[in-house]
Amino acid sequence: MVKTSISQCFEQLRDRHECALIPFLTAGDPDLETTAAALKLLDRAGADIIELGVPYSDPLADGPTIQAAATRALAKGTRLDDVLKMVSQVTPDLKAPLVLFTYYNPILYRGIDTFLQQLAAVGVSGLVVPDLPLEEAEGLIAPATKYGIEVIMLIAPTSSPERMRAIAQVSQGFIYLVSVTGVTGTRTELATKIPELLQEIRKTTDKPIGVGFGISDPDQAKQVKDWGAEAVIVGSAMVKRLATENPAVGLAAIEEFCRTLKQAIS
Repeated sequence: MVKTSISQCFEQLRDRHECALIPFLTAGDPDLETTAAALKLLDRAGADIIELGVPYSDPLADGPTIQAAATRALAKGTRLDDVLKMVSQVTPDLKAPLVLFTYYNPILYRGIDTFLQQLAAVGVSGLVVPDLPLEEAEGLIAPATKYGIEVIMLIAPTSSPERMRAIAQVSQGFIYLVSVTGVTGTRTELATKIPELLQEIRKTTDKPIGVGFGISDPDQAKQVKDWGAEAVIVGSAMVKRLATENPAVGLAAIEEFCRTLKQAIS
């Protein structure tokens, strides 16, 4: 089956005047079997693209909820090879492109080319590397293009207009706009600077922009869409719902949440 790329997904959504919903999960929390079931469930419940975090011991960009999820996953022995094996079994059943969220150290340790080759082999469509600086991005983007993997770059709210332009120019698939200064996590109010940041980025690119970090309910998701974003990224609020003692309860919770989020931005 030929997979839809992230760029193609956004083209299709743009033709339908739709905003993309991108839920995030931490692989291996509570276990990889539940992660596999959750990926399939989110795909059926309205997710347009799915972001999957590889648990990491020093997650600099992640807030308490995702840090705790990664710690639990690592404590249960979840490793990158386990995650990739699970992904290889799930991606043939997914309509939504899968984006892997990982820090740069595991990529360097394995070797950039080997890592990308493995991602392509298991059906991963995109890559988010939160600690990859713009100045070193080309070393990952160029070989990733060879394997059909789109590297999505992050823009922080503290970035200068010049740096925003430079990041927007190289980002593939879409641009990941971090809505707040700080780490991931649910918030009761969204940063009022988001509309201004969206306008600033729009001055130099027509690439889709996804807003993440802090979106915790359907009203906030709709707000981000109304501000003009092409995608709403929901992480901590999704991870928190799945993190229950009973996986079946967690799966039911994220299914309902995913449906309400998609309804809010449709």
